[in-house]
Amino acid sequence: MNAKILIIEDVPEMLELISMYLQKDGMTVFGAGTAEQGLTYLEKELPDLVILDLNLPGMSGFDFLKRFRKEYKTTIPVIIVSARDADEDIIDGLKIGADEFVTKPFSPRVLVAKINANLRRNSEVSAAAEDFIAFGPYKLLLNSCVLKRDAEKIQLSTKEYKVLEYLVKREGQTLNPETIYNDVWNTKFGDITAVAVYIQRLRKKIEDDPSNPQYLKTVFGMGYKFEKQGN
Repeated sequence: MNAKILIIEDVPEMLELISMYLQKDGMTVFGAGTAEQGLTYLEKELPDLVILDLNLPGMSGFDFLKRFRKEYKTTIPVIIVSARDADEDIIDGLKIGADEFVTKPFSPRVLVAKINANLRRNSEVSAAAEDFIAFGPYKLLLNSCVLKRDAEKIQLSTKEYKVLEYLVKREGQTLNPETIYNDVWNTKFGDITAVAVYIQRLRKKIEDDPSNPQYLKTVFGMGYKFEKQGN
């Protein structure tokens, strides 16, 4: 299964071991030694599954999981792999959004089997209950945070997806850059010119003519507006 797996594990030998077995099974692996590095990766793209240790330097695995489930409204499976085996840890992990809890030491082959099972199950659930918004030849898949043009998946970064989803859900509304930045970046402090940068990136990916956009329109002196029907 050609899946992208994010492994957050601070022990290099353990990260290498898990990566070796997953790559042997045809998966693409991205490693992070801290929760903060994992969050940085998520800003670039979303994986198909996350493998998460709990005892991490800095932000704990529990805190990462809480933030991941709060900020990324997806059904992406999370498998905790940890030496902590107390019932309370297992229960807490499952309560805050983990799909599996695997205790160390473990069989790498069994872990791979669990990963494949979760990937299949998530794919089936997403296909059966995927909410989407269609415009032109595109479908914005809201559960899996994916944009498709007909059957082709359009590669979007996490932030590009969030900007597009924000505008699409507010079809017909003219939104100024400050509002977009405050809501999407979830802060009132920062460089709001980032909004224009992401609008331009999205236009290059979804507009036939980025200089004459059909969907992501500029309302001069006011902001941006998404029009579902285009010109």
